[in-house]
Amino acid sequence: MTASGTGPTLVLAVIVAVLVATGVTLLLERNLTRILLGVILFSNGINVLILLSGPAEEAPLAGTTPADQMSDPLPQAMILTAIVITLGLSAFLLAVAYRSWLLTAHDEVRDDPEDRQIVGLADRDAPPPGDLGGEGPGDDPEQVDHSPNAPDPSHPLGEDPPGPRHAAEGDTSRPRRAAGDGPPDGGGTAGPEGRR
Repeated sequence: MTASGTGPTLVLAVIVAVLVATGVTLLLERNLTRILLGVILFSNGINVLILLSGPAEEAPLAGTTPADQMSDPLPQAMILTAIVITLGLSAFLLAVAYRSWLLTAHDEVRDDPEDRQIVGLADRDAPPPGDLGGEGPGDDPEQVDHSPNAPDPSHPLGEDPPGPRHAAEGDTSRPRRAAGDGPPDGGGTAGPEGRR
């Protein structure tokens, strides 16, 4: 408390910081005993922080202390509730650590093999990364239309490159157009039959 006894001191604030920081550090470990110690230290640090939220006055008992000199009972009730919850969580962690010690002779939490398989399957089935841009439409395989009637971007308009998109001379699978007829879509240049 301060010199007047009504407020928090720097020492209590440092105690809260040390308890919470140590508790969080221990909570990040894989050893269940260290996790249990981290839960206890973290909860004690938070309890001290809650205790600092109210002024330190007289006991809040009706009839024995004047109302203007009573301390706030809410932080004290919250601390009592937090102590009970911490006790239950500590008992649960102790039971888990004991069971782990009986089964594996240590209390370290390991990665689950099925979780590793799920992560591997998710990485395998993930879509490829998006187009980062910078390429032309002919250079980017994500932007090239591979349908049989798509224009070839490597050749200028008006030229028909040889390839599988054009019917061979002896191919009768597509009807041939008469000389001078335009393409079926009504635009562009005539096919190889309409050229002179």
